[in-house]
Amino acid sequence: MRKKLLVGILAVCMTATLLSGCKGKETKTEDASVSATQQEQTEAEKVEDTAEPITLTVFSNLPDRKNGQGLVEQKIIDDYMSENPNVTIEVEALDEEAYKTKFKAYAMNGMPDVVSIWGQPSFLDEVLEAGILEPLNEADYADYGFVSGSLEGFKKDGKLYGLPRNTDVMGFYYNQKMFEDNGWEVPKNYDELLVLGKKIKEAGIVPVAMDGGDGWPLAIYLTDLLVRVDGNIKDIVSNAIATGDFTDPSIVEATKLLAKTAQSGLFQVGYDSQDYGTAMNLFTNGQAAMFYMGSWEASMALNEDISEEVRNNIRAFTMPPITDGKGAQTDIAAWNGGGYAVAAQSEQKEEAIKFLNYMYQPDKLSKYGWENGVGMSAQDQSAYMTGNETNLQNQFTDILNNATSVSGTPINDCGPSVFKTAMESEIQSVCNGTKSVDDFLSVIGETCK
Repeated sequence: MRKKLLVGILAVCMTATLLSGCKGKETKTEDASVSATQQEQTEAEKVEDTAEPITLTVFSNLPDRKNGQGLVEQKIIDDYMSENPNVTIEVEALDEEAYKTKFKAYAMNGMPDVVSIWGQPSFLDEVLEAGILEPLNEADYADYGFVSGSLEGFKKDGKLYGLPRNTDVMGFYYNQKMFEDNGWEVPKNYDELLVLGKKIKEAGIVPVAMDGGDGWPLAIYLTDLLVRVDGNIKDIVSNAIATGDFTDPSIVEATKLLAKTAQSGLFQVGYDSQDYGTAMNLFTNGQAAMFYMGSWEASMALNEDISEEVRNNIRAFTMPPITDGKGAQTDIAAWNGGGYAVAAQSEQKEEAIKFLNYMYQPDKLSKYGWENGVGMSAQDQSAYMTGNETNLQNQFTDILNNATSVSGTPINDCGPSVFKTAMESEIQSVCNGTKSVDDFLSVIGETCK
């Protein structure tokens, strides 16, 4: 073990020094020094041997451990095990939808020690009601540099139950070289986006790669459009959730525009049944000009699995403003999303909290995330800016710094889980025209009553 090795080397070095520098002195002095060193080694071994082996289980929604946030998470886990040789951390990582399904199973049969969570009502409310998560001491994080307000979604009744990992911003990634080669320009308004989509499609290229099969990206797109229609949407959404009435004119207009967009061919054929990986691959393989996704994918700019020509030319812009809409380009869809928590029934609760706190030390998640081009942390990252950031990092930083308002939690995550399920399963139908806007809004409204 590491400590044993260091102590052993120290003992050898001290013995060698004594033998070479103390010739002619009494043997008792040399023997006493050697004896003292051996005693120190023995004591160190005793301390090491008394550290009980501990196994922590981490359940994560980051299956890619070589890139992006999964890489950052794994680096921190490796660091912790290196610094705590008695601790073994076992990771189970699934993609988001499979993760949420298995999370429900674990909730019934016993949770892993440290788990990924979302600080949003649709996920967290039922979890907290079931008593699954351990309360944290908020005072412990006073000097962790969390962005103002970022902890609020992880609280209930004044208690903190988890910590946010990111500040998420939604936008369109685009291939700058492809745009330049074809004479395309970043749209200044939404009408221009739809016109651009037709031009790109005529060129035999997918305009926007969309993960429509999972539902939630379409729901966030709807949130983004609602921001453009009305600006500050928090009261509109909270009133609709509270009453089950989604007939507010702004919600109706945004939903109609979403349906029009999808039916115009802006997304790839079959988008409503295709998943995250399929959509992302269309973009990173150069088959799509744009990809609608969050800032957490900014690490694409450093991902060597993506061809150099593509990754060096990835840029981003936010949802263009809508004619006569109240929302400006600087009113953005952004929120503090995923994070981590400790299971209330963990048999290694003390160590689990210690590990959680270790993850959030400013020179861990924030520093490693920034170094690996992973979006933006929920903590202050300014100390880690070197001037060598990727274009994507700089773009998303500027977008957030210049924002005049942020949407907060996307509409699909603002209500109970049954509302979220209904919205994410029905939104494909309103997009592909098999369900009317009125019927869609009526269905999701009923789940809130």
